[in-house]
Amino acid sequence: MTDSDRSHSHPRSTARIGDHPIHPMLIPFPIVCFVLTFVSDVLYTRTHDATWATASMWLLVVGLVMAALAAVAGLTDFLGDDRVRGSADAVKHMLANVTAVVLELVNLVLRLRNDAFIDSTGVYISGIVVLILLYSGWKGGDLVFRHGIGVRDGS
Repeated sequence: MTDSDRSHSHPRSTARIGDHPIHPMLIPFPIVCFVLTFVSDVLYTRTHDATWATASMWLLVVGLVMAALAAVAGLTDFLGDDRVRGSADAVKHMLANVTAVVLELVNLVLRLRNDAFIDSTGVYISGIVVLILLYSGWKGGDLVFRHGIGVRDGS
């Protein structure tokens, strides 16, 4: 952290382009992909149309790739400022996201070449991940709105 960063009252995002934090730029992508995975899983369980199984597979792959990128930016922010590391909300946000990503990785691996997994378990894993994302988003909102992480001072 530079001396100019210490002069700010809000914790600054370490991973940023200019003054813009990178993590909030990336997180919409895995969120949308994982929510749409759940939607396409539900549609698959109703229709058994393989198109929905394929859609779910691609949504999981893209969501996991984008989650990895968002995780790198988020971890950079977490490790880059003592005030962020000291926040219980940051730890809860991170653990919820790691849990969601691990569940979706398991979800992807178990459904490879096995569309029937969607009916038996996959749709439930996808639904649980959506609930975890709601909690994680709440905690992420706390980081911004309660703790001011990544909020620009002044101007």
